Amino acid sequence: MSATELVVDGVTLTAGAHRLVADVSLTARPGEVIGLVGPNGSGKSSLLRAVYRVLRPATGHVRVDGADAWSLPVRRLARTVAAVVQESGADFDLSVREVVAMGRTPHKRLLDGDTAEDAELVGRALDAVDATDLAHRPFDRLSGGERQRVLIARALAQQPSLLVLDEPTNHLDIRHQLDVLGTLRKLPATVVVALHDLNLAAYYCDRLYVLRDGRVTASGPPVEVLTPRLLSEVYGVTSEVTVHPRTGAPQVTFLPGEPHATGPAEAPARPAVGSPPLARG
Repeated sequence: MSATELVVDGVTLTAGAHRLVADVSLTARPGEVIGLVGPNGSGKSSLLRAVYRVLRPATGHVRVDGADAWSLPVRRLARTVAAVVQESGADFDLSVREVVAMGRTPHKRLLDGDTAEDAELVGRALDAVDATDLAHRPFDRLSGGERQRVLIARALAQQPSLLVLDEPTNHLDIRHQLDVLGTLRKLPATVVVALHDLNLAAYYCDRLYVLRDGRVTASGPPVEVLTPRLLSEVYGVTSEVTVHPRTGAPQVTFLPGEPHATGPAEAPARPAVGSPPLARG
């Protein structure tokens, strides 16, 4: 795997007369982890569908290393981009190992069998999401969290240079949320991930794009984007944002029942002197 540049340039998406996303631009530089955050219905999933070529832009372009994603041959795109969606819509009558091995399909010719390299990559992908012990279990008998880990493993086995994930931590317990996002950070690939948990987004993402009503409201490093003012305007909640003295990442604490922030956008406090940030795993 090697990282790919993604450029979303002025994309508008529609469904009939309904506008889903309006004139959104986004850049993910090679090797970056980019987070999409925002309320339900803000356009995160729709934007990702345009990237992995399910929802065609009404206007604008999606470019992968300079090439129009919608003009690339299907096989070439599948070798470059892997997607993990919220609902797979499939109940595979296959073992977990067989499902993960499907990720190798873009790299094969018709009727090619699995090679030793394929088996090694599948094993490494299962190990990365702590699912080695599930390898021989039927996929359709797994819990929601187990299925999610297996589908992430399938994407890892695909060895994409651009990995797109829509709420990959849904259904996962805390340990596996951290394990999965830690694995994404270590990949030699570009990652674009939609997340609801702002603290996870702040810790694992290099930059955030905040969507609201189908438009980008703010973008930049988490420490600059996540302010009480923005969270009040976008989510309608009251919060405090500090920088954790050990991790160096912004930490959001919600304050139920208190009035929303109305002053200027506040920047989070800086870490205490002498408390270096922890490296992200």
